[in-house]
Amino acid sequence: MQIGMIGLGRMGGGMVRRLLEKGHQCIVFDVNRDAVKALEREGASGALSIADFVTQLHKPRAVWLMVPAAMTDSMIGKVGPLLDGEDIIIDGGNSYYHDDIRRALLLQERGIHYLDVGTSGGVWGAKRGYCLMIGGEKNAVERLDAIFDALAPGIDAAPETPGRGKKHGTAEKGYLHCGPTGAGHFVKMIHNGIEYGIMAAYAEGLNILHGADAGRRDRKADAETAPLRHPEYYQYEFDLADITELWRRGSVIASWLLDLSATALADDPDLSAFHGRVSDSGEGRWTVIASVEEGVPAHALSAALYERFSSRGEADFADRLLSAMRYGFGGHREKEGGSNQ
Repeated sequence: MQIGMIGLGRMGGGMVRRLLEKGHQCIVFDVNRDAVKALEREGASGALSIADFVTQLHKPRAVWLMVPAAMTDSMIGKVGPLLDGEDIIIDGGNSYYHDDIRRALLLQERGIHYLDVGTSGGVWGAKRGYCLMIGGEKNAVERLDAIFDALAPGIDAAPETPGRGKKHGTAEKGYLHCGPTGAGHFVKMIHNGIEYGIMAAYAEGLNILHGADAGRRDRKADAETAPLRHPEYYQYEFDLADITELWRRGSVIASWLLDLSATALADDPDLSAFHGRVSDSGEGRWTVIASVEEGVPAHALSAALYERFSSRGEADFADRLLSAMRYGFGGHREKEGGSNQ
């Protein structure tokens, strides 16, 4: 089957490679000409411009956008006018589902179908496959079933779930039509919100293990430093690389994120290559907004989102104000280095 891919970065490029391996024809475009040339060498057909890209596609066309969410509307504005009725635009980025509903209505006026496809798999997806959460019209989804099937991990990616019985469908293969427009990105939004929470739980738990030698370290004894009451209880020096490797085997908290943590700690036990500034691309915020609007509590996911804000220095002013208030009511001066150690 033929499909066009716009956006050949870490995800888009990997998706094209997987589709080529499965025998599909890919027309590709990116503002980075080197990315296009690299995929041309692997069998894709490169385009020099958006117009050239559209011309190379057979009708009815299928155009997959794998660009940053902030660029999606702009790209639709460029490619949309060149398309015809019954063509399909697929947004595989991390768009807000509200935007999907708006875009679908605008494109519908010209008979163009719009699918929102939440795509999970990261840089490993080209090899492992991509989990696809799809929203949009059923007939448009069915037209692209061969593409979704090729991109997805396949039924052998996980053992069969006891109790599902004969309820077998595409979910077992790693892709699912979740519902009408916006449903795919809604599911992906929650997926990423959960991801924030799981990552925060690993990070916080391992940090406690990292600090379990507190009783072996010198701590200043003064009015500004809460004493460690029982230093004898904190005499452990854990090898976190070994512990994460241990947990990968038979533990109830085993996961791919734990696998990645074990790899990172094996390569760099002190994680010295990282500064701890954790970005958020929007899905965690939208998850928390949805929880508020639905009236559904999301304690862990909210806390994980706020921790990402703190990691980027967004709590610095609040922390300075805390210090100012302590000084104001008690004359407490900040300790050098901001540490009690």
